[in-house]
Amino acid sequence: MSPFDYTPILTQAVDELSDSLSYQGLFHQYKDGEPLPSGKTLHHIVELARAILFPGYFGNPDINSRTINYHIGVNIEELFGLLTEQIQAGLCFGVENNGLDNNENEPCRESATRLAAQFISRLPSIRHTLATDVEAAYYGDPAATCFGEIICCYPIIRAITNYRIAHELYMLNVPLIPRIITEMAHSETGIDIHPGAQIGHHFTIDHGTGVVIGATCIIGNHVKLYQGVTLGAKSFPLDEQGNPIKGIPRHPILEDEVIVYSNATILGRITIGRGAIIGGNIWVTESVAPGMRIVQRKE
Repeated sequence: MSPFDYTPILTQAVDELSDSLSYQGLFHQYKDGEPLPSGKTLHHIVELARAILFPGYFGNPDINSRTINYHIGVNIEELFGLLTEQIQAGLCFGVENNGLDNNENEPCRESATRLAAQFISRLPSIRHTLATDVEAAYYGDPAATCFGEIICCYPIIRAITNYRIAHELYMLNVPLIPRIITEMAHSETGIDIHPGAQIGHHFTIDHGTGVVIGATCIIGNHVKLYQGVTLGAKSFPLDEQGNPIKGIPRHPILEDEVIVYSNATILGRITIGRGAIIGGNIWVTESVAPGMRIVQRKE
């Protein structure tokens, strides 16, 4: 019995997969000095940022009040170098794929350095807001024993940390990287927050899995969501070629002190008024007045 000759099959597959028509829109051609952002490096950047924002809880556990300045300084220096490289890669990606202007033809490296420094200058503000998120999670859950348990164990803290990091980069017009960072949290926690969403202070999600927050959502202060909540788009306008028109607000606005219970779906550019409560397993497509309680009707 002659051996099976697999060479023609493999050769044909290689030829078909190498045909330019087969990979149109799916291929990123490498250019010297212009790599794609690295998922592995961005993961390390997030770990560094968490160690800076929550010293002792993430990163080196041996930190104390006498050495905190040293440890944060070392982490900031490493973060700045790695983030500059990744932002540079993101800017190159944005110029090639999104037609960005690249800051009036400044070199990518110079722009990346400036943006990385601007981001790091915002870390104190990010920490201040995250402290309110920890507080909201603690006081919103009778089962929590201390702030440390919230920081160590609760998925919302990991997800909201990634989001607040990504949102600042998004506001600095850094391409691609903010979305990668929030998708890391999505994979880690099951919480999907687009970096373009605007979320106020004292925000929390109880349990967390399955929550979706769309790109143009605006969420006020002291808002609480439960697992499975979707803040999504009901529809979106198309241009003459049938492509979605970008930048049009299409997701809900949740005003201060809103509570949305598990598996509720809120769609479209509607407003859920201050202090309103949305019950579980409800489909909401119209605005809700402040202070209203929307629950399922009994049959």
